[in-house]
Amino acid sequence: MPDAVVVGAGPNGLVAANLLADAGWSVTVLEEQPEPGGAVRHDEGVAPGFANDLFSSFYPLAAASPVLAGLRLQDHGLRWAHAPHVLAHPLTDGTCAVLDRDVGTTAASLDRFAEGDGDAWRRLHDVWDSYRADILDALFTPFPPVRATARLALRLRAGGGLRLARTLVLPVRRLGEEEFRGAGGRLLLAGNALHADLAPEAAGSGGFGWLMSMLGQTYGFPVPVGGAGALTTALVARLRSRGGTLHCGRRVDRIAVRDGRAVGVRTADGETVAARRAVLADVSVPALYGDLIEPAHVPDQVLADLRRFQWDFATFKVDWALDGPVPWRCEPASLAGTVHLADGVDELTRFAAQLAMREVPDRPFALFGQMTTTDPTRSPRGTESAWAYTHVPHDVRADAGDQGITGSWDEREQRLMADRVEQQVERFAPGFRALVRARRVLAPPTLQSLDANLRGGAINGGTTAMHQQLLFRPVPGTGRPETPVAGLYLASAGAHPGGGVHGAPGANAARAALRRHRIEGLTRVQRALTRRDRTGTKR
Repeated sequence: MPDAVVVGAGPNGLVAANLLADAGWSVTVLEEQPEPGGAVRHDEGVAPGFANDLFSSFYPLAAASPVLAGLRLQDHGLRWAHAPHVLAHPLTDGTCAVLDRDVGTTAASLDRFAEGDGDAWRRLHDVWDSYRADILDALFTPFPPVRATARLALRLRAGGGLRLARTLVLPVRRLGEEEFRGAGGRLLLAGNALHADLAPEAAGSGGFGWLMSMLGQTYGFPVPVGGAGALTTALVARLRSRGGTLHCGRRVDRIAVRDGRAVGVRTADGETVAARRAVLADVSVPALYGDLIEPAHVPDQVLADLRRFQWDFATFKVDWALDGPVPWRCEPASLAGTVHLADGVDELTRFAAQLAMREVPDRPFALFGQMTTTDPTRSPRGTESAWAYTHVPHDVRADAGDQGITGSWDEREQRLMADRVEQQVERFAPGFRALVRARRVLAPPTLQSLDANLRGGAINGGTTAMHQQLLFRPVPGTGRPETPVAGLYLASAGAHPGGGVHGAPGANAARAALRRHRIEGLTRVQRALTRRDRTGTKR
């Protein structure tokens, strides 16, 4: 009987398992898919010799994460690669905003749009440098992050904190207009905000866009050398070196609860795997409370709140094997790992509005990844392994492109939407489609079939909007990994701080389990001493 069973071998589940093993616990990880990794995997399924990441690719949060840094995954083979530029946002007129790890390069790019915008970027970066350590500490620790928040509050109070707080809750459109005269800085902030399901006019999108921009400025958007799965391989190797076990192809159907406490899990093949101390679930919130736990063990209020749980947008992704470099109109885009494709902030707003109306966008905002540019091992010399993803509604009501896409995502609709994404790339890189050697389409149902946590292609474990963050994540009054069932902990992106590859939800769940075990151990000792004292008194 292991001390802990971890359900799901995504990055959060593997981080949790590693930290428990470090504490001396015996750990068993059960994964539904035939291989570990969750949304951190790669393959050569597009064309031989081309490594394509199946889901996530660029990892600024991993580079910033003290959780992953503490695991020293470089000792288990993990290496990082960076593109010459972090990010580019070209426009159809040939101009281009560039984010680079050198702040001077970023500033010079923005000055080309409007003199003085480079200095405005430096001021935003100075604010980040002043508060970065406390912000990251607050971000990667359980909510409420008491010590980190107290330190940050004191520093903010001394340094005009109300103004920074106002900045963080601004819509990204307003933040860009207040800080920059030209389009360049506005594009960098807004494009980064739309990595999540936030419209340019949404409250808090300014803070998210600023955070992602500053992470890129400081840490870059690195990728694991060889493919995203190299990060998973390192996590698995580390776990096994500490005695942990991993079983793939083992789907968990139910969490076993006895006397209000999680005591193990039942797999789809009928086997019960007992857990001596804890069960940690790297699964989506609806799956945990709606499928894995019997309703009798879940408070009525949690079940009621779960009906209000909001997923982030569905994702549509296309992978390519290209016969040559992408022919960008804007030369700096050829040196960027990530390229944002929307012709201005207004086009981003138009895209977000179509999603809000549950329409399939006619000009989809695309995040484009140039993997060989970033990591030359990804494809043969002179070629490019590339991908792009965009968002679509879960419940499609209309097609803004007038091609009749309904959201069934059959073969016809996948082809039409993939063509639409390619046409968006063509606007900024004429001749792109002529370079396509092979492509693969990953529609929302396909993404979910490869990772059940990606419900309908949602990649962040739930919306990033303010009403489902902090103490509202995953449902109001939570914000921590503990669940209503003793010994059961939520270890997925559904928990604070949410999506992204950084390991914080898994680490928070593991630490909560260890802390609870210590408290229970002390309680048992105190009870034993009390009984002994009473016995001695009677004597």
